[in-house]
Amino acid sequence: MKVALKVNGVQRHVDMAPLARLLDALRGPLGLTGAKEGCGEGECGTCAVLLDGVPVNACLVPIGQCDGREVVSVEGLGSIEHLAPLQACMAEHGGAQCGICTPGMLIAAEALLRRNSDPTANEVRTAIAGNLCRCTGYERIVQSILHAAYDLRSSDKGAAE
Repeated sequence: MKVALKVNGVQRHVDMAPLARLLDALRGPLGLTGAKEGCGEGECGTCAVLLDGVPVNACLVPIGQCDGREVVSVEGLGSIEHLAPLQACMAEHGGAQCGICTPGMLIAAEALLRRNSDPTANEVRTAIAGNLCRCTGYERIVQSILHAAYDLRSSDKGAAE
């Protein structure tokens, strides 16, 4: 099946079986390896992407359901040369440890901050609840996301003035 989808702002095409996983399309023909395969069952969140702005586990989404839709992977948030504020805060505040859960955490946090620019710590914990981290007690991840929210709000205020 030929599938046309927008990935990280760029129109792309893949030719795969309709029940092939979005995760396999991303990591295979699209060459985007940021989303990780953790469990393959939608339990760990390492493969999370935004599908039309909604966080989903790419291991559970058939590529056939992505035709005409928009996908944002962790690579679409920023680059090594220009980190997104959320990525920079994860690095600065120790929110990233081994890196396996980091892409999914970033996607969950991005979805949260798009709809709520001033979340509480409990709202952050709820937003990342579908992402398992085996390295931390989540506190540095939560604090990193809260710092990013503050930084984004501060930069928005500066742009408005």
